[in-house]
This record gives sequence, structure tokens and C-alpha cells, in this order.
Amino acid sequence: MAELITVDDPADPRLHDYTGLTDVELRRRREPAEGLFIAEGEKVIRRAGESGYAMRSMLLSAKWIDVMRDVIDRATAPVYVVDPALAEQVTGYHVHRGALASMQRTPLPAAADVLRAAHRVVVMESVNDHTNIGAIFRSAAALGMDAVLLSPDCADPLYRRSVKVSMGAVFSVPYARVDTWPGGLETVREAGFELLALTPGERARPLDEVAPHRMDRVALMLGAEGAGLSGRALAAADELVRIPMSHGVDSLNVGAAAAVAFYAVATGRPRE
Repeated sequence: MAELITVDDPADPRLHDYTGLTDVELRRRREPAEGLFIAEGEKVIRRAGESGYAMRSMLLSAKWIDVMRDVIDRATAPVYVVDPALAEQVTGYHVHRGALASMQRTPLPAAADVLRAAHRVVVMESVNDHTNIGAIFRSAAALGMDAVLLSPDCADPLYRRSVKVSMGAVFSVPYARVDTWPGGLETVREAGFELLALTPGERARPLDEVAPHRMDRVALMLGAEGAGLSGRALAAADELVRIPMSHGVDSLNVGAAAAVAFYAVATGRPRE
């Protein structure tokens, strides 16, 4: 059982993992370097633990102790109990969900390893908005995508905002980063995948015409909000594909477009 420790000093060094959570640039540097990520809220904390991530510590307001009692009973890490006002001083925001946990990162697998057993893969280029990353992972999990590959400059799926938006789906979809871009796409092609680049461009064929659900191995490429896929990424693709649209609309938010495309790619596949 974890030890419950009441803390009343916001400068207590034991709370270091939780300091300045709203400072995005600081957390982007600190968290990977220190090998941690922050899980926020009861469901996300539970899913992180169920997915095999080790807990470093937990930060709770007193009213959440009973709700999280089973998690506390199983934990070996310390549980810091704080007043909500002190939690806000430490983190920089009002912790609405009442519970935070610092979790230990695990080494990322190689791209070739996540591709080995996959048939439906998401490939993201320069998607650096944490909300979009989280939304795409949630749709990938819900709609049967097997894995995610990230270009070197994509945002961190384990950043607090990404994890929160995905409702913990970032823990259930295997992912890796490619070492070089777009050269790393050769690893995808060598694994037997058709590279389909999602773009509203005029040269793109409608998804239903391409019929990706009939292909054995498909890698669907998505670009950043606004800019879309780069010219180099488009040139590396086997096929340019688009979502047919009406009423003069030429594109969707990348999160919405991803969900539609994932459904088209997965339609007809047997579900577990």
C-alpha cells in the first residue's frame, strides 16, 4: 500500500514532478529528459497503470482518496495529499479532476517493431498540436488502427494535454518515431505497406475509389493542421487520397479528417 503523505508547502521538493504544468515549453523539455509523464484524472491514471506504466507518485486532494483507494492500495509509490489551493500553486492551474499521477516513461520501440504485426498504420508528419495528437490517437484506437508512426517533429503523445484528450488511448495504440523524414518512410514501404497520403489536393483520388479497406497493409499519412503534408511527404506516397466533400468545403480539421479516413480504411475488417 502506498504511503499517504500530507504536504502543505508548495516548494516541497517531493512535488517537483508536478511543478509548472502549464509551462508547455518547459514541460516538453523536462518530461522526456526526466523520463516521466503526467496522467490527469481517475480514468486516465487507471488506464496508465493497466497499460503497464509504473507510478512515480500521485498528487490528490483529500476528497479523492476514497475514489482512488484501490489504486492507492496497489501502489508502492508515495501519494501526496494536498489542499486544492496548494495544488494550484504547484501546477499553475486549478486541478478540476482532483487527481494527478507522475508515471515513468518506457523506451519507445523501433518503427520496424510496431509495423511487424500491423495492417493499418497512421503516419503523422509535423502534427505538433497536443489536442490534435490526442484526438487522432483516440480515433485510431476506436476505429481499429494498429499502430502510429510519428515524424521527428511531431508533438509528444504523452504530454498531459494529449493524454487527457485521448482519454488514455495513447496507452493502447503502439507508436514509434521514425528517425529521419521522409527517408524513414522506406521502412514502412519495405514492410509491405501502401502509403496513402491524405490531402485535399486536386490530384488526390477519393478514398472510396481507392478502396483502402481491401488492401492488406495500409499506412495513412496525415499532415499538420493548415499546412497539411509537405511536398516531400506527398512525393514519397504511393497514392494521394481525399475525403469527398460537399457544399464547397475543401477540408476538415485534421482530427475530424483522421476519424473519417480511419473508418474508410478499416471498413470490412473483422473486429475483435
